[in-house]
Amino acid sequence: MTAYRNGEISHWMRAAHAADGPADPSQRRAVDLPDEKQELAVVGGGLTGLWAAYHAVVDRPGAKVTVLEAEEVGYGASGRNGGWLSPLIPGNRAVYAKAARARGLDGTAAVTSFQQEMDGAVDDTLRILQEEGIEADQHRGGHLRVATTPAAMKRLELTHAADLANGYREQDLQLLDAEALKKRIAVRPALGGLLTRTTARVDPAKLIRGLKAVVEARGVRVVEGARVTRIAPGTVITSRGTVSATTILSCLEAYSGQVDSDARGLGKRDIVPVNSSMVVTNQLPEDAWERIGWQGRECLGDAAHTFVYAQRTADDRIAIGGRGTPYAFNSGTPGLGSVDARTVRTLCERLQLFFPDLQFTVEHAWRGAIGVTRDWCAGITFDSDTGIGVARGFAGHGVTATHLAARTLLDRAAGGDTALTRLPWNEHDSGRWEPEPLRWAGIHAMYRLFGIADRWEESRHSQNTSLIARFGSRLAGLSE
Repeated sequence: MTAYRNGEISHWMRAAHAADGPADPSQRRAVDLPDEKQELAVVGGGLTGLWAAYHAVVDRPGAKVTVLEAEEVGYGASGRNGGWLSPLIPGNRAVYAKAARARGLDGTAAVTSFQQEMDGAVDDTLRILQEEGIEADQHRGGHLRVATTPAAMKRLELTHAADLANGYREQDLQLLDAEALKKRIAVRPALGGLLTRTTARVDPAKLIRGLKAVVEARGVRVVEGARVTRIAPGTVITSRGTVSATTILSCLEAYSGQVDSDARGLGKRDIVPVNSSMVVTNQLPEDAWERIGWQGRECLGDAAHTFVYAQRTADDRIAIGGRGTPYAFNSGTPGLGSVDARTVRTLCERLQLFFPDLQFTVEHAWRGAIGVTRDWCAGITFDSDTGIGVARGFAGHGVTATHLAARTLLDRAAGGDTALTRLPWNEHDSGRWEPEPLRWAGIHAMYRLFGIADRWEESRHSQNTSLIARFGSRLAGLSE
């Protein structure tokens, strides 16, 4: 394999830096901490934090709002992800329904409401990007999940039925046979697929940096290079000093465990960072696209247990990602995001499986960390006594969920009873992860089982989902 860039945050962020021109490291510390007490302090300069800041100042122009970021905006998952603005709920529908029923609510209605709000968050995000003039290469081509085995096709059929039963509109979903699928994207081994029409593609770095520019223009103070070390009622302690605020929102996701706090949802075992890796190819020539198709620029995934996710970029590359080496001992985070050669090779093999005749080179590989709770469900907490709110656990479905989480946190902070404060992720108790080394062993065992199951199904062209995969799903709490 030819040499490729490795790490450097991501292809998206590197391109954004290049568009800025020569870097001046001092600019990251150019914004000082505020001297006066803030109405809102947001910890974490990712999508959740910036969306919270945006809606706070839109709702109350002139409000004193500060966003605190340890590195630079987009350094975490918000600048490294696959760019799927998707309506997928960040968690297990069955778990949310059960939790709602435990509170005396209709579980199905609760999940349906959640789904409808996720759909609305996709629409709202695209509307705001247009109104605010944020160009993030947004394109609503849908999301196409392909099945390369009969067992995977059966899973997509079950997913289609479950989606319709849990809030999706019939016109937004379509099961495709092999012929209909290949008219869209010529995935060679595909037997069929499921199209979700409401998903859009974005460039993550352009989205996060465009949002930063918009909130700063509205008076929000975004302080980069200010690592938060402790969150306490009314106080945020950073590497550059202390910020006082009436309301504090922790929007750290996979990095939550690095901050000292007594707030609910921020314990060292409440959330773990799970790695997800990506590669991006060279710009492909027109004759390659004539063979592949992909003219609708759908977000592309598969129905394998160790699934991959991909997009055709605005400049005609393929960016494809998957879990790779899933977890670092003791909840280590990826730093600048270098990727091991085995993971890069695995992603390339998956791309070659989809398009056997495609000639491509890898130009850049990187990885990031998604925040995962013990039951793989996101949660929103807010303590009215301390004024501290927490959002965490998007489990890889955060590009849209961050927007909805930010609005939910602000509604919770305002003390209102709204449609958002009644959603089942509010005060959801995900339990706690096991201590090390059980945590490391369990996460790696789960992904190992899923990998074995995929190889089993593909080698035998299995008609039914492997028992190994079913066991792995139950072990992890992923079964619906």
